[in-house]
Amino acid sequence: MAVKKPENLSFEEAIHELESIVSAMEQGELTLEQSLKQFERGILLANASNQKLHTAEQKVAILMGSDTQSDTIPFTGSTD
Repeated sequence: MAVKKPENLSFEEAIHELESIVSAMEQGELTLEQSLKQFERGILLANASNQKLHTAEQKVAILMGSDTQSDTIPFTGSTD
């Protein structure tokens, strides 16, 4: 199966793959070469996910901009 480019994955797919990469690297059973390849893939996935999140935030800001009674609040990422 061909590996999709990070920008062609959905946000959820990219995050899931990134979590898998982190898990594999934490186990410490990868060779140095494998670790470097996984790290590079992880950076690409993180950047693509960040761009998708930024685009979504911009869309929300535009939609909220049409509602003069609502204020936008910066997203902190905390679920607590």
